[in-house]
Amino acid sequence: MTDLPHYQLFIDGAFCEGSAGQVMATQNPATGQDWATFACASAADVDRAVASAARALDDPAWRDMAQTARGKLLYRLADLIEQNAQDLGAIETTDSGKLLAETSSQTAYVGDYYRYYAGLADKIEGAVLPIDKPDMHVFTRREPIGIVVAIVPWNAQMFLTATKLGPALAAGCAVVLKASEVAPAPMLEFARLIEAAGFPPGVVSVITGDAENCAIPLTRHPDVDRIAFTGGPDTARHVVRNSAENFAVTSLELGGKSPIVVFEDADLDGAANGLIAGNFGASGQSCVAGSRGLVHRPILENLIARITDKAKGIVVGDPLEQATHVGPLCTNAQVARIKDTLAKATAQGATIHMGGAPLDRAGNYMAPTLVECAGPDTETLHVEMFGPVMSLIPFDTEEEAIALANDTPFGLGSGVFTQNLARAHRVSARLKAGICWVNTYRAISPIAPFGGYNQSGYGREAGLDAIHDYTRTKTTWINTSDSPMANPFVMR
Repeated sequence: MTDLPHYQLFIDGAFCEGSAGQVMATQNPATGQDWATFACASAADVDRAVASAARALDDPAWRDMAQTARGKLLYRLADLIEQNAQDLGAIETTDSGKLLAETSSQTAYVGDYYRYYAGLADKIEGAVLPIDKPDMHVFTRREPIGIVVAIVPWNAQMFLTATKLGPALAAGCAVVLKASEVAPAPMLEFARLIEAAGFPPGVVSVITGDAENCAIPLTRHPDVDRIAFTGGPDTARHVVRNSAENFAVTSLELGGKSPIVVFEDADLDGAANGLIAGNFGASGQSCVAGSRGLVHRPILENLIARITDKAKGIVVGDPLEQATHVGPLCTNAQVARIKDTLAKATAQGATIHMGGAPLDRAGNYMAPTLVECAGPDTETLHVEMFGPVMSLIPFDTEEEAIALANDTPFGLGSGVFTQNLARAHRVSARLKAGICWVNTYRAISPIAPFGGYNQSGYGREAGLDAIHDYTRTKTTWINTSDSPMANPFVMR
């Protein structure tokens, strides 16, 4: 292990080891071998990170920094991210197995998220209220909410960090960023860019570690004001329980089993590409994976043929190679979960048209898989597998399609493929999901809010309103009369 690259924590503007000396190894999913080690935070390190954030909020260097100047720091960070996108992407690919073609391009695009919030930093405005009391001048201002804990999973680290860190810093908050203990290297490397951008010490700390020593002490810390969490529903329940200790404002961006509804008038090539993008893009490791394909019965057979034909050109291989379309899954546990789910589905009568098994090679590789479901209770329609598995089920009417689409406890993404504009509006309005793509899939922008319904969480990231989630509103009343205050026992 001593010859492997080693990543340290970033606390109070400095890189350091964990105070308890705990070190973990991270594996390359393409080989199944350890490739790096990283320091883990203890409860004492959590205390130190939160204390440095509290101090930064009171330090004139950050507290009194002009909003425009905060924006300039974010612009500088955006430039650094773009300049280092290839290197950050290579680290993320090595650590998580995501394709370099996606990690490097997504990282470069993430710079636009920071630029978007940099531009909003000096546009966080209050208001003068037309108050219904004489001799009163009343106005509001938005102040930083305080110390933010941002918890980010391994599967889209740079993107999911930007949707939290961008608005938080633009609003003037201080942030403790907790990277997943699975594949944390990109976030610990990203800390170097935060340092290089010139943010004052303590404004951003980057830590990682296990639940007991890091995540639990962090989410229940009494000085934390806001928790922005992305991850699974089970972990989210613990986060919500922990937040009862500090009453931190909490937003949750969780998982999904997103439907893609394909009507008989859809362009079949476009629909096939949408289903492939929604299921095999990012090797299926996406919270908005469109893993439930609902297909108008008359075109089901043709669509299956179109998808299987296109799938012949899918290259499964080394995620560092530009020609690769599908890489390894991040953990072997995902492969085991997929195998178990497929076995249950076939026992229920499902038909596997392609794939269906792990590849016989080193690493966590799963063949792109297409399942035709026997009915709405088929296991693959209900389990979030986080892998390249597409499930298709037919429907006969628009009402049936909507009912099937909404038959899930989740509600993050959704898709509709149709050439009928009226139907597109009608169906998208009735889908219980926070995002709906029509005749496309997996498109993102810093301008567009991102978030879900039900067990996919609550709150929205990205977009104009997200910056207000990192502020508190203060109302100030000023008596403009020369007369002294009247009877103190009567509310005005």
